[in-house]
Amino acid sequence: MSPTLVLSLIAGYFVVLIIISILTSRKATSESFFIANRNAPWYMVAFAMIGTSLSGVTFISIPGMVASQSWSYMAVVLGYIVGYLVIGTVLMPLYYRLRLVSIYTYLEQRFGFWSYKTGAFFFLVSRAVGAAFRLFLVAGVLQLAVFDGLGVPFAVTVTISILLIYLYTFRGGLKTILWTDTFQTMAMLLCVGVSIYLMADELNLGFAGLVKTVKESTMSQIYFSDPKDDKFFWKQFASGAFITIVMTGLDQDMMQKNLSCRSLPDAQKNMFWFTLAIVVVNVFFLSLGVLLYQFAAAKGIQLPTNPDTGKVIGDNVFPLLATNHFSLFAGIVFILGIIAVTYASADSALTALTTSFCVDMLDIQQYDEQRQKRLRHLTHFGFSIVLIIIILIFRAINDQSVITSVFKAAGYTYGPLLGLFSFGIFTRRGLHDRLVLPVCVAAPLLTWFINEHSEAWWGYKFGFEILMLNGLITFLGLLAISRPRTAAELNPAG
Repeated sequence: MSPTLVLSLIAGYFVVLIIISILTSRKATSESFFIANRNAPWYMVAFAMIGTSLSGVTFISIPGMVASQSWSYMAVVLGYIVGYLVIGTVLMPLYYRLRLVSIYTYLEQRFGFWSYKTGAFFFLVSRAVGAAFRLFLVAGVLQLAVFDGLGVPFAVTVTISILLIYLYTFRGGLKTILWTDTFQTMAMLLCVGVSIYLMADELNLGFAGLVKTVKESTMSQIYFSDPKDDKFFWKQFASGAFITIVMTGLDQDMMQKNLSCRSLPDAQKNMFWFTLAIVVVNVFFLSLGVLLYQFAAAKGIQLPTNPDTGKVIGDNVFPLLATNHFSLFAGIVFILGIIAVTYASADSALTALTTSFCVDMLDIQQYDEQRQKRLRHLTHFGFSIVLIIIILIFRAINDQSVITSVFKAAGYTYGPLLGLFSFGIFTRRGLHDRLVLPVCVAAPLLTWFINEHSEAWWGYKFGFEILMLNGLITFLGLLAISRPRTAAELNPAG
């Protein structure tokens, strides 16, 4: 596949997004930027959220991981169902009752100024690092496949990519994102579907043969045997539930779309149908992974391996096969799919970062619309630059183990959010507000220390459930600095 062809595809793709932006951002206000005027159809939100909840990392890693992890990830996906149930029945009614724009405003109403700013700060750090990391990995794929051949430096590739996202989101914000993410979700699903169909055709599999091949593969097993194994089903299941509660229900990026629905019942319908869709989509991704390895084996293709361990590098499998061994049409579909899922996640993250900073840090709603617009545009541009800088720092480090550690550390920052919201919802106690930040900083550090030594101490290897430990430590720390609430706090309306 020639770099010129891929570049043309990318350019055409962004032209479509910019056209959508122009059409949807007319007469845009701060309310339409932040919450789409609370007038978004629930079915559109549900569909757009599929692309937002995934990423280029998901697109590449889930199919690639089946050789080493089999279908253990499916336990996480099934846990999502419990998490989304909690979001729809516990968190959404709370957010709609308080008519929140930023979900972290709840922490101010419940605990005070420092709790509020602490929650917003942890979201801003984790989402900025997480979004930059995802873009970094996919930008590396595109750089290798396209831009190195054209002599374009990595810094230029990243800068142009981020500024294009800025260009089609800075006016309309969420109002535009709902439309662009709908388009990008369609492109991503088309890519997965076409890839599965083409590989099944290459392997001479009809639908029944396809299902049988996936079902009987050793790569589709789920682990129930050893509770100490990080792939054990119930550990993964519980982790999936808590990951969903935190990274959807306590994440401004994901909840911003839900808050744009016309009413709570609409938002709950959106969550129900989105839950079904995301489970099905992940089944497709895992099935695709099995077919990728079956395809490589049938064609005698040598997959890339780690020179130190000799194991296949899962993240390289799909890109390698799609760009070097699939047909031209399939390669084009892959490029469009990875662009779609990457930018559906990135544009939503950029908008959520802008929303949280404007509402939580600048208290933008106190100003007139004209000043809100100026501050919003400056913040949006500022976070675009922040993402570029973080990605270039990752590139300068150029050590995958260090970068992965940084990304995992960012994931730890969701633990304090889990602890804060849980303490607010499930207890009636207040907090010594100024002590909240030290507790929320100490909890991830203590979690990291336990995780580093757990195998040596107990022979136990933490997986995704590290989030639960982090949230529990935060909760206990908050309990230690808690106090009885005053009568005024229990009845603020007087």
